[in-house]
Amino acid sequence: MRCSSPRGDAIGLPPARDGTEFGVGQRGEDKGMTTRQQWRLRAACLLWLGIIAGLALLPAAASAKTLRVVATHAMFGALARELGENAVEVHVIVPPQRDIHFLEPRPSDVLKLARAQLFIHSGLDLELWRGPLVEAARNRLVFPGAAGDFDAAVGVPLLDPPSRDASRAEGDVHIFGNPHYWLDPENLRIVARRLAEKLATLLPERAAQITATAQRFDAALRERIGAWRARFAPYAGQEIVAYHNSWPYLAQFLGVRITLFLEPKPGIPPSGKHLATIVGLMRSRNLRVIINEPPYPTQPAEVVAQRVGGRVVLLAQVPGALPQTDTPVSFFEVLVGRLATALGQGRG
Repeated sequence: MRCSSPRGDAIGLPPARDGTEFGVGQRGEDKGMTTRQQWRLRAACLLWLGIIAGLALLPAAASAKTLRVVATHAMFGALARELGENAVEVHVIVPPQRDIHFLEPRPSDVLKLARAQLFIHSGLDLELWRGPLVEAARNRLVFPGAAGDFDAAVGVPLLDPPSRDASRAEGDVHIFGNPHYWLDPENLRIVARRLAEKLATLLPERAAQITATAQRFDAALRERIGAWRARFAPYAGQEIVAYHNSWPYLAQFLGVRITLFLEPKPGIPPSGKHLATIVGLMRSRNLRVIINEPPYPTQPAEVVAQRVGGRVVLLAQVPGALPQTDTPVSFFEVLVGRLATALGQGRG
């Protein structure tokens, strides 16, 4: 374990992929250190590197008339920009092509959060690095439950709650349910309404503007929701294969089913034996479409698709990871379009 240069690079700390902080296991990587001690050392390193990096960046402070917002990933960043328009300055921590679950925040992320007035995150146990980052930033405005803390999961119905005896032996299990809830546009409407209320509270002089913008956004999203569902009516109940279990919310929204996964367990790379089993099941059920997504490898999906005469459709969890997906609405347009096209070809 080491603390390195305060430049914007990722710092040299071991990745934390366990859920000890949430009571779901421990994988200590340094001999003699518990995972909680590793997290605390990470937080200390992040704090000092962030302070050093911040000395050169202090002149870049936001205007007093804009709200400094930090979002954990690009969907929440895009939503904040959509609703706040020119009243917000948004920093997104996880690049669109990266895995949201596992990240080593940069010193510049610590600095941004230390100066933030609003922190938008997924809640639940998706971003295991979030707690140490907040601790390192030492910004009471964004502590859990504070005025600048926005847990986007509040009020959203969750899918796939784990069984009581779930453990890490079953892979990367989420203890509250599947955390990719924003991939249902109806859930995104819930998040957007709450976020607009939060922005209006923090920017009272812009409250009327934010409320009007939020109403326009909701109306546009509702209109497209009807069109997307109508486009998928011919595919109701159709089975699809996915690399990782990221898509239950989108599948439920569109009326399709994802019944097989290339991963034998969440977060566990597939073996050749498991892929051979998937090939047999796809042939027996006449399944032809496989969803893949960054940052997961492409080769397993391509090999399986070739063997069953199917096709791989590349989707993404957040705006910006695919071309022409910079806004929430354009993001769903591309996802729905790509998946519908693949299913239509599969019937040919």
